[in-house]
Amino acid sequence: MPSTLISPSELSYLHTSLSLHPPIRPDSRLPTSFRPLVAETDLLPATNGSARLCFADGSEAVVGVKAEVERTKKSRPLRDDGRVGRGNKEGFAMEEEGETEAHRMREAKGKGQDQWIEVTVDMPGFQRDDDGVVVFLAQMLHEGLVADGALRDRLWISEGWHWRLYVDILLLSPPLSYPLPLLSLATNLALLSTRLPAPISRLDEDPMFNDDWAASLPLYSSPSKSSTGSRPPFTLLVISIGDNIFFDPTREELAVADAVCAVTVGSVTSRMSDEDTKKSNLRLLSLRTIDPPARLAGTVSSTGAEEEAGAWKPARGGMKRTIVAQMVKMILEPGGVGEEVMSGLETFSSA
Repeated sequence: MPSTLISPSELSYLHTSLSLHPPIRPDSRLPTSFRPLVAETDLLPATNGSARLCFADGSEAVVGVKAEVERTKKSRPLRDDGRVGRGNKEGFAMEEEGETEAHRMREAKGKGQDQWIEVTVDMPGFQRDDDGVVVFLAQMLHEGLVADGALRDRLWISEGWHWRLYVDILLLSPPLSYPLPLLSLATNLALLSTRLPAPISRLDEDPMFNDDWAASLPLYSSPSKSSTGSRPPFTLLVISIGDNIFFDPTREELAVADAVCAVTVGSVTSRMSDEDTKKSNLRLLSLRTIDPPARLAGTVSSTGAEEEAGAWKPARGGMKRTIVAQMVKMILEPGGVGEEVMSGLETFSSA
């Protein structure tokens, strides 16, 4: 996490103002408010999907998604008729009757594999691909994408073939703050804009696709009035200072954070009813704690939070369970932060 050069008196003032009830943020935002951002999709040629995202602090990232057809290693025995898998004559007949896409999705459920998705991150100042920061960010993003299983199942074509998805992430600016939310939201937009060629072959045949790009199918279909479509997962950075919880923290706020969490959220595909409109379609995929900059700099107090002679030191220890529970509730509850972020991303992707 990038270090921030702030004097001890400034750290003390920041921590005090953010610990108030209600808290006072340096930019006057509410605890759940996000900074303005600029986004665009479908900007890179020769890709299946792409997106560019720029935060208000000047940090910027570009994501390109490329898909390739790859043969799947067969792990199931042959059936009596010589085909691989559990398909039956009724299933293939349904496909011929016009239920191709729906039948493929049913057949693909639970068959996707994590290795079908490959994530690479490139950051300024990190020349080696095996640098610890780059590898950690790539692994965090990959874990979020495969956690709910929906994305990897969408890459299944037939028993012998699948799509391999390459997600290439480029951070254009130096990391002014922790870049994980920026990279995650940019990846989410790129996946929402990703399209794959429409298959024209049957499940028991080698894959063939429609050459007309206008007939291509979106990797994630738009939700309808009767159902909530699955959406790509995203990761939010959340901090706690005292009993207060803040979303989208600035680097100054990160410098005085008592605890930092990376929360990954995914959506649930379901049929909509009048009763379901009152429920949230989000679910928690993962939650990780991250060491705040003050602890990495070795300024941790051994006895607790102290403010002596205008100097502030963070307390040693982890997060309270009540704080973690409140974080999750604020994200997953109906009309909460998670739904606000997801609706905002869908607005960008459909613009």
